[in-house]
Amino acid sequence: MSVVSAGVANAAAKKSNPRYAAIVIDANTGKTLFSANPDSRRFPASLTKMMTLYLTFEALSRGKITKETRVPFSAHAASQPPTKLGVRAGGSVNVETAIYALVTKSANDASTALAELIAGDEETFARMMTAKARSLGMTGTVFRNANGLPNPGQFTTARDMSTLGLALREHYPQYYGYFSTRSFTWGRARMPNHNHLLGRVKGMDGIKTGYTNASGFNLVSSVIDGNRRIVAVVMGGASGGARDNHMVELIQRYLPQASNGGKRGALVARAETTSPAGAIAKVLLPKHDAPTPDVKPDGDVEVAMDDEEQAAPAKVAEAAPAKPAKTPESVPAPALQAYAEPVPFQRADAEAEAAPAPAVQHVDPVKTASVTPSGWVVQIASAPNREGAEAILDKTSKQAGGILARASGFTVQFEKGGVTYHRARFGGFESKVAAWDACAALKKKKISCYAVQN
Repeated sequence: MSVVSAGVANAAAKKSNPRYAAIVIDANTGKTLFSANPDSRRFPASLTKMMTLYLTFEALSRGKITKETRVPFSAHAASQPPTKLGVRAGGSVNVETAIYALVTKSANDASTALAELIAGDEETFARMMTAKARSLGMTGTVFRNANGLPNPGQFTTARDMSTLGLALREHYPQYYGYFSTRSFTWGRARMPNHNHLLGRVKGMDGIKTGYTNASGFNLVSSVIDGNRRIVAVVMGGASGGARDNHMVELIQRYLPQASNGGKRGALVARAETTSPAGAIAKVLLPKHDAPTPDVKPDGDVEVAMDDEEQAAPAKVAEAAPAKPAKTPESVPAPALQAYAEPVPFQRADAEAEAAPAPAVQHVDPVKTASVTPSGWVVQIASAPNREGAEAILDKTSKQAGGILARASGFTVQFEKGGVTYHRARFGGFESKVAAWDACAALKKKKISCYAVQN
């Protein structure tokens, strides 16, 4: 880090933002141009969908699926909370429509439906995601679901997200153009891309936004200026506007410092584990505005906004995209003041510590709960087997979806008297008070529960 950058970081450290992390990578050389907490554990939120799309592109390239393959929506997929397409259980869309839904609207239901199409169920798909992360060199990442909805055992780092951003372009250039889609029309709904910098920052061609209460506002960006190419990651923004302004500032500051082309080798190992199932088909990348699908939506749909849309991000500085700074010293740093060095992030349980694994079946078995930063969860009941505990979670979610909208269900295995049981719990609460309040609301619905700290 340069002296100027270090000074900015020190100034930013005066304010506390434990979720902040960032990194800028020269995509020609792999050199780190800037980093702040790049290997600290963070929640990925919808950046998770980058890996869902990576595995979708892999399946397309191997001939396992085509862009016209139907993607059925199970009851589980259809029940995912917004943002979502709103396809009813039993309905379907084609693969390309699901891809557009992920890169623009960040649809949670479409993510889960793709996972089930490719792997049979979302849990198996999450193991595939983690295995692929290991093969790409993403050693600080564990996936638990396909969409990034809150799960205390799902985490990543800014460095790992930059690696994934590089891998998507390098390994699947024939599909990468989907990330530059500005908007997508489906049925009567027009869905703009959540990345508000597309079309506003010269040379930006993606990649993905993400937001949950626990993660803050995240963004991975790819920018090209002539032969210069960078991938930048910002995690933990206090608002969409602060995140976007910070991303613009990093681009202005470090894109001029990136290498001007030349010879380059592969930056991200492909690490194939199975042979291709079919030849790679020629793919015509979509235009900025994706066309309306030929097939109309199946059944009734519900169009809903996610938290990031509802947050109405602050307007990005109008002058920011137009003219890159001539020198690092000439760039003001007001946006950086919103960020700071983090407090230590409480580690998850031992199994979620993410030991690398060569095969899917050995990756991060889901046996115990992971701990949120606050460590508070709501326990509903116990069952003699995992299926019973999961059934309790599903029933409770349906009965009290509003109360648990930001919580994530999981099971915990324990033994008593030589007999194995499985607890049904909801995690993701930011404090003891939040967990207690949720339990109190559940009890009003005659759902037994108690709040406990892991």
